Amino acid sequence: MNSRRSLVFALLTAAAGLSPLAAWDDEGHRIVNRLALAGLPEDFPAFVREAADTERIVFLASEPDRWRGNPDLPIKHVNGLDHYLDLEMLAAAGLTPQTVAPMRYVFASQYAAGRIVNPAAYAPIDPAKNSERSREWPGFAPWAIAEHYGKLKAAFSYLKTFEEHGGTAEEMANARANIVYVMGVMGHYVGDCAQPLHTTVHHNGWVGENPSGYNPRSGIHAWIDGGFIAKTGIGYADIADRMSPAQPLSLPAVPAGQDAFFSAVMDYIVEQHRQVEPLYALEKAGKFKDGPAGENAEGRALIEGQLLRGGQMLSAIWLTAWRTAPIDTYLRAQLLKRQADTAPAP
Repeated sequence: MNSRRSLVFALLTAAAGLSPLAAWDDEGHRIVNRLALAGLPEDFPAFVREAADTERIVFLASEPDRWRGNPDLPIKHVNGLDHYLDLEMLAAAGLTPQTVAPMRYVFASQYAAGRIVNPAAYAPIDPAKNSERSREWPGFAPWAIAEHYGKLKAAFSYLKTFEEHGGTAEEMANARANIVYVMGVMGHYVGDCAQPLHTTVHHNGWVGENPSGYNPRSGIHAWIDGGFIAKTGIGYADIADRMSPAQPLSLPAVPAGQDAFFSAVMDYIVEQHRQVEPLYALEKAGKFKDGPAGENAEGRALIEGQLLRGGQMLSAIWLTAWRTAPIDTYLRAQLLKRQADTAPAP
């Protein structure tokens, strides 16, 4: 077994013993959604700035974590996997962030085929620790984001159609409520991926070869998610003035079979993954300790920067979905037919 394969095997062996974890506690997720709202331009649909809708978007930032309280296996299986992507696990299956399919189930087939071709890279999984059947997979966070983007774009499409072609007040109110819901829930997954430990097999302690002597013990994930935020008092007001006005995503040209939005999401996740080792280096240097403010300033700066990146990306996604949503031609035809059917006879 060559050194590369030995390293992959060590990483996956260690990772197999760890459970998927939440990213950012409730406060962190609320901060990301609030930042995203603050970045929206003035011409974005005004209803999201109404107090009740704003609060609901912020409240829904933690909704997927609340689903974790349901013990039923189907929801535990699908929900847990949507919160992360362990990028290192793609290579063992012969994949890269650029070659994975943008469709969830096509990717699942790709990854399963890679496991069959390269079985030595995967340690046996203990069934007793895998009741929700998640340890076979690297995670599906970018697919969850892309799917919610599609739902949000569709919701903006039918809202626009109701507004322009005779929808009732009730229909438009329901469409706006759907938009608020998808915006809020989507924010959770975008926020998850801003937490570097949700992009790596090292998500709760460094695993495998460790020449730099990073912390191998579990517990770091929960501390980064919320313990450090709570102890140091990081809040929305500390970050809001650094939020830039949202710009639509610059979607790249992609080869056939790929999707431009999905590629942009993967680029975002790869960028956050680059913060994994700096995070562990700061932890090793004691920069995440609960001590005087000056001693943890570098750790605080990293956390605030990641929350800001999550808010910036989320705001750009919302804006892109709204600006690119077309009129729903089927719904328009139905609305025009309804108007014709109800028009008074001459």
